[in-house]
Amino acid sequence: MTQKTDITDLLHSIGIRLGKEALRAIVDDMHKRKLSPTQVFELLVDAETKERARRNLERRSRYATLGTMKSLDRFEWNWPTAIDRDLVERLVALDFVDARHNVLLRGPSGLGKTTLAQNLGQLALQRGKRVRFSTIAAALTDVAKHDGLIAKERRMKRYTQPDLLILDELGYVPHDARSADILFHIVSQRHERASTIITTNLAYKKWGEVFDGATSIHATVDRFAQHCHVVDIEGESYRQKKPETELPTKGARRRG
Repeated sequence: MTQKTDITDLLHSIGIRLGKEALRAIVDDMHKRKLSPTQVFELLVDAETKERARRNLERRSRYATLGTMKSLDRFEWNWPTAIDRDLVERLVALDFVDARHNVLLRGPSGLGKTTLAQNLGQLALQRGKRVRFSTIAAALTDVAKHDGLIAKERRMKRYTQPDLLILDELGYVPHDARSADILFHIVSQRHERASTIITTNLAYKKWGEVFDGATSIHATVDRFAQHCHVVDIEGESYRQKKPETELPTKGARRRG
């Protein structure tokens, strides 16, 4: 007798990506509920569509390298002394990504700029967008280490092709003129084609100080700022915030 082929193997052979357990569950459900062929196909297509979306999100999440983050619903809006919450909540709708506009999150260290940027990136991922997150220092170093023109252009695509690019921490590490030129090419190629978020502690006029006075920075700022939503955040670093409850110091008397 010819050995009967497992139905899950047959389905996998025609490109179905659902795991065997999920497929067997569908088959069992089909027999139990005595579904019609049309109902079986509808059930299979729905499950396969969800599985492909899950795998797609998983793949894009690995590419995005967003890292761990505090969710936006845990963001302490009352800690900064100044922040345009209404603007941030409008950005959450991601209309700026569809419009190919940029976002600048600007303020001192420790006020949640990176957290806000990561959350916008995560929302974009969930909407099916391709996202890439990097510190600006890591991105510029990543491109600069490739000497050949072809290799450099290939690596540049990592930062020019995503629907949303997030460059974190501009202003914390000094860069040379070569890095300034790389940043210019990234911003220029994305100009009016895709959205970029930059977090920084510096006003535009001080960006040149980070890049050793490179002349290309003026052109970079000009392009980036043309269609840009600016969120200025003021206050003291959240890391300086005292915990609400503290352990008593050694020798301190406990109140009854």
